[in-house]
Amino acid sequence: MAPVSPLDAALDRDDLQQTTPHDFTAAPPGDVLEEFICGWGAAVINITITFPINKAMFRQQLHGIRFKSAVAQLQHEGTRNLYRGFLPPLLQKTSSLAIMFGMYNQYGKFLTNHAPDLPILANQGLASAMAGCTEAVLTPFERVQTLLQDRKHQKRFHNTFHALRVLRYHGYGEYYRGMVPICVRNAGSNVMFFTLRGPLKQALPAPRTFGGHLIADFVSGAVLGAIISTVFFPINVIKTRMQSVVGSEFLTTRRVFAIIFHERHCSWRRMFYGVHVNYSRSLVSWGIINAAYEMLKNLFAERKNR
Repeated sequence: MAPVSPLDAALDRDDLQQTTPHDFTAAPPGDVLEEFICGWGAAVINITITFPINKAMFRQQLHGIRFKSAVAQLQHEGTRNLYRGFLPPLLQKTSSLAIMFGMYNQYGKFLTNHAPDLPILANQGLASAMAGCTEAVLTPFERVQTLLQDRKHQKRFHNTFHALRVLRYHGYGEYYRGMVPICVRNAGSNVMFFTLRGPLKQALPAPRTFGGHLIADFVSGAVLGAIISTVFFPINVIKTRMQSVVGSEFLTTRRVFAIIFHERHCSWRRMFYGVHVNYSRSLVSWGIINAAYEMLKNLFAERKNR
C-alpha cells in the first residue's frame, strides 16, 4: 500500500470535519486567525480572476440589458476602464470573506459556550446569519464599487477615495445606502452556504488525493454558489439600484422593488436579467473561493504536522 503523505492525511481530516456537523470546539488563537487568513486569501485569488465578468453582470442588473449589450459597453469604453472600480471590491471582498469564515467560527463557538443545548444545525444557521450581518459593516465598499462601475458616474468620480470624499458631503448615511438588502442577502446566503456545503461534498465521490480534494471543493462550492446567487439575484438588483444614486431620498427596500418591478412591466423574468452571467460567474467564483479556502487551510495543517 502506498504511503500517505502528511498533506493527504490533513486533507482527509479536513474533509471529515467539513462533511459532518461543525461542532465549533475551542481552538488555539493561531487557529482562529487562520480562518480569517484563509478567507482573505481565497478572496484575493477569486476577485482578480472574475472582476471583468462581474462588471458585465453589474451593467445588466443596473440597466436591464442583455449580456451582449453589456459587453459592447465595456468594449466601447476600452481596456483602460475594464478594471475601473477594482479596488473597492478587492478591499471589500477580501475583508468580507475574512469576516465570513472567521466570524462564522467565532459566533459558532460563542453559541456553543453560551447555548450548549442548541441543536448543531440551529447553531450553524445562527452563526452563519450573524456573520453575514457583520459583513454588512463593509457596505461603503460596495457603495463605491456601484458608483464607479455605473457609466453615468464615470466623469463625476475619479477613483475610490474621491468617491468616498464626495459621499461625505451628503452625510455618513450615504455610505450605508442599500444596507438592508445587503444584510438580507448576506445572512441568507451564509446560512445556505455553511449548512449545505458539507452535505454536498459528502454526496460526491470520496477524494483521496490533493487534486481530488481540490476538484471536490471546487464543484461543491461552484454548485452552491450558482444556486445561492440565483436565489438572491433580485435582492442584488434592488441593492444595485439603491446604491446607484447620490443625495436623493432614502427609499425603503420594498419601495425600490416596486419601482423596478413596475419599470420592467411587472415581469419576474426581467427581474432576472443578468442571472445567466451571474450564475456562470458564481460557478467559477465560489468554486475558486471554496477550493482556495480549503487548500489554504490544508497548507496550514501541513505546516503543523512537520
